[in-house]
Amino acid sequence: MNKLLSTPASHFRGFRLARPLVTSSASSDDHHFHWHLLWRYQILDPNSEFVTRWNYIFLVTCVIALFIDPLYFFLPTTDEVCLDSDLSLLRTVTVLRTFADLFYLLHMVMKFRTAFISPSSRVFGRGELVMDPHEIALKYLKSDFFIDLAATLPLPQIVNWLIIPRMGNNQADHTNYTLSLIVLVQYVPRFFLMLPLNKKIIRTTGVIAKTAWAGAAYNLLLYLLASHILGSIWYTAAISRQYSCWKTECKKEKERFPACLPKYLDCSTVEDSDRKYWLNYTNVLLNCDPTNEHATFRFGMFEEAFTSEVGSSNFRRKYLYCLWFGLKHLSSYGQNLKTTTFIGETLFTICICIAGLFIFCLLIGNMQTYLQSLTVRVEEWRIKRQDTEEWMRHRQLPPELQERVRKFVQYNWLATRGVNEASILHSLPLDLRREVQRHLCLNLVRRVPFFAQMDEPLLDAICERLIATLSTQGNYIVREGDPVDEMLFIIRGQLESSTTNGGRSGFFNSITLRPGDFCGEELLTWALMPNSSLNLPSSTRTVKALTEVEAFALGAEDLRFFSSQFKRLHSKTLQHAFRYYSQQWRTWAACFIQSAWRRFKRKKLAKELALQESFSYMPLDDSTEGDFTYYEDQSDERSPGGSSSHAQHLGATVFASKFAANTRRGVTRKAQFAEPADSDEMPKLLKPEEPKFSDV
Repeated sequence: MNKLLSTPASHFRGFRLARPLVTSSASSDDHHFHWHLLWRYQILDPNSEFVTRWNYIFLVTCVIALFIDPLYFFLPTTDEVCLDSDLSLLRTVTVLRTFADLFYLLHMVMKFRTAFISPSSRVFGRGELVMDPHEIALKYLKSDFFIDLAATLPLPQIVNWLIIPRMGNNQADHTNYTLSLIVLVQYVPRFFLMLPLNKKIIRTTGVIAKTAWAGAAYNLLLYLLASHILGSIWYTAAISRQYSCWKTECKKEKERFPACLPKYLDCSTVEDSDRKYWLNYTNVLLNCDPTNEHATFRFGMFEEAFTSEVGSSNFRRKYLYCLWFGLKHLSSYGQNLKTTTFIGETLFTICICIAGLFIFCLLIGNMQTYLQSLTVRVEEWRIKRQDTEEWMRHRQLPPELQERVRKFVQYNWLATRGVNEASILHSLPLDLRREVQRHLCLNLVRRVPFFAQMDEPLLDAICERLIATLSTQGNYIVREGDPVDEMLFIIRGQLESSTTNGGRSGFFNSITLRPGDFCGEELLTWALMPNSSLNLPSSTRTVKALTEVEAFALGAEDLRFFSSQFKRLHSKTLQHAFRYYSQQWRTWAACFIQSAWRRFKRKKLAKELALQESFSYMPLDDSTEGDFTYYEDQSDERSPGGSSSHAQHLGATVFASKFAANTRRGVTRKAQFAEPADSDEMPKLLKPEEPKFSDV
């Protein structure tokens, strides 16, 4: 059956059971039935996390297995003109090889239960997964089954522990040659099994290694594997070359006494008395000595193995020396090797040269790619900074302006490390983008007290449209009188917000904005108006960065969208919160209170002065608005004169008082339009335009 999967695959595909699952009290037959159904109906998704993790595990197992197989080449050892096998090493390698074979077998079993994508369904999207077990098995049998089977079969164990002991010829040379041949033959499918596995991992995850250092280590490990293979082949070839020399010299002594028998070259006859007698008179050891200049047999590139006594050393020294030999000559392409005219030796040297050139170039290229990925962002930033410096010098910017540009570039690099977060977010699906923005911004947005009054849907919408901004010290966010195109909510840093109330002389107000404050509230007032114009509002304040500032910005269109889509933004609660935290409203309230207090102090002072200078007073009518009070002049009671003089003084006093009241009323009306420059009054700040909030 075929099934189209449009959602991310789970680890395992679900299945139905004909019978209910067993409980703890079920019988053993029910357990077997359950596991039988589990195996029969379970199909794995090739792109699931479980299969991907298994591919990584099996890739590591393949590399380890490729390191284990060449250890068979270290089995032969040499002693006094005899060849033997290291049985302890053979047992260890057999155990390790068996564990590796189990992983290969398990990988084959999983392939029988792993779905595949139908080739005819790859026209659009991911394609259709084929979930039918019969189709999966048929495809696997036609494609990779025989290669996997050849790589999985435990051929060295079978030959060494089952076949060779039952054969009549159990000599060490025959055993070693047979094992070496089988290992080399089976090594080919095991090596080529890694190639499709690498492609599968790259197709699923995009890369083999998730980090650059892991990728570099993986390529270096493969290079060590090549050196390990070369060193092990060189060792067994050197032992084979020495054994050939022994056989050649032994044939020459076949007619003399004591005669050389082929069985003497096997270490199983070391305790034979005839062999000991022969060993005292034979020239085989002398003629096959690489240090003998008069010997006719030349070892060529294998001479180093005998002059360093590698063949008779323990396994640790033997292995490290052969690994060093492989690294040295693979890196130098075999240029330092001294060969003879022996065809096998010459061909082996040619293979070393070609393989060394190819593998070393591949290693350098991959290592360079992975290591450059560590510094690619730094290099891009260095080039960008260099271009910026050249541009500033070409345009002859002032030194102060150049320094501000350098600070911004440096601060932007420290904050983002050269990663374009906006492009990453825009490449994500809408729902995933919302979740990411909510995770990044929600906790920071809730630090702003104005946002703390909002509900979750409105906060989610705001988080989706917030844009992170950076400002360096001394940078002007907005100037007084400029159009306001965004509302800024401070997360880190400090801003200075100041105003002169449109350039009025004698007026200046300044406040420091800290994390949790906001600026550009004129834009919110403009967006909440039912019939707001297309022209953006003008800023009533100048905002300057005192330190490096990180903030979130909301544009004009975003605020208009919120005001039209979310009625919660029009509630009385948000209205009061906006007025309380708005610096424009705070400044207006402070100026209003100061003006009222100064009017009160001025009236009180005028009243006290009038009481001190007059003996009597009388209030003016309501037309004076209570701003001025006139008093009777009672000084005439103490002056020498008649009643006529007193009446004249009283009339003059009343006339002067009315004239002063009328004069003050005119001055007050004139002061509403323009105030004198030398006035001590607090200039009136117009009340911010209040939006028409509707009750929700």
